[in-house]
Amino acid sequence: MTQREEEPVPESDVADVVAVLSAHAADVDARGRFPAEGFAELRRRGYLGLLVPAEYGGMGAGLAELTSLAQRFAGGCLSTAMNWAMHCQQTDLVVRHATPELRASLLPRIADGEVYLASVTTEAGKGGHLLTARDALRTGDGLAVEREAPVVTGGLHADGFLITLRDGPDAAAHEVTLLYAGREDLKVEQTGAWRTMGMRGTDSVGLRLTGRVAPECVIGERGRFREAAADSMVPVGHLAWSACWLGAARAALAGLVRWITARGRRPGGPDAASPLVQERIARIRLDLELVSAYLGKVTEEVSRIRARGGRLDVPSVQIHLNTLKLAASELTFRAADRMVQLAGLATGYGAESPLPLERTFRDLRSAALNYSNDRLWTANGTLSWADRAVTLL
Repeated sequence: MTQREEEPVPESDVADVVAVLSAHAADVDARGRFPAEGFAELRRRGYLGLLVPAEYGGMGAGLAELTSLAQRFAGGCLSTAMNWAMHCQQTDLVVRHATPELRASLLPRIADGEVYLASVTTEAGKGGHLLTARDALRTGDGLAVEREAPVVTGGLHADGFLITLRDGPDAAAHEVTLLYAGREDLKVEQTGAWRTMGMRGTDSVGLRLTGRVAPECVIGERGRFREAAADSMVPVGHLAWSACWLGAARAALAGLVRWITARGRRPGGPDAASPLVQERIARIRLDLELVSAYLGKVTEEVSRIRARGGRLDVPSVQIHLNTLKLAASELTFRAADRMVQLAGLATGYGAESPLPLERTFRDLRSAALNYSNDRLWTANGTLSWADRAVTLL
């Protein structure tokens, strides 16, 4: 761990960012718009470069700091935090797997807040299946990109894209190549809208991308995206997403506890002295404590393995990462559901409530769908045959 990783980001700085995110969260949700104010603040304060090494001008932080900040930012606005977390996920891929030429040219721009990265992995007919691709990369004068994706989180606002493509017209579906394309290298056309129950501020529209990039823009080895995904994209994604969901639920519980205890024994709301209310709060707290503890342990495990140059694509570690995503997505949503029930119709379910429980409930409902839990349950069952020692975290 570097000295930079050991030094926490100043609390006042984080609090200022969270205040900006909180101030615009309701409007972002109501209008289904990209959180421009929050992202401008993240750019200005250097948080797009959180994972960029100090030698390139970044903060040089690690996964523990990423998950800590993701929780804090999600407590202000979950949509903003998720967009930022996915940018950090893409940044990690550049840091760990890009060519020296691409790192030298791109990482300082990310650190300066100039480049917000979006991920292009979805395709019609395969959904979010990460390790296969249909649209093919074509070579010639550079690398030709013709890619259509039904969901690109923050894509209309991104300055650069990390794009998966089949390695060539004759390549198999699993021979996937990842490459970077700057917005200036592409023609970007919107093909679909983003009108959803929750997570409205992620602005995850459909895009068609066409253009051409240089060979040094390939990230990892051609046709072997699976290796970079196992080392970087999957672990950082599961850690960051889980932290965001936990942070949103945690902030909601903090607001609910303050609201209940401030009411005292006044009629018309939950009574803090009621054993039933106390038991319900305890159950909500239990779910969040379990997610927090598991998130912390998986973060430690992944950080430790990466620090010694080990592999993350072993069955037990993959199970732990998948379990984290499953637990975080299901338990934080269950907590939000219980908070709505406890707060009641007007305060818990109402869109005009002083507590944003209704928004939190809608946002967290997406967690099990964001890289479908159905796929992960099946994967963990299959991986369990290979980990016959049952290597628990």
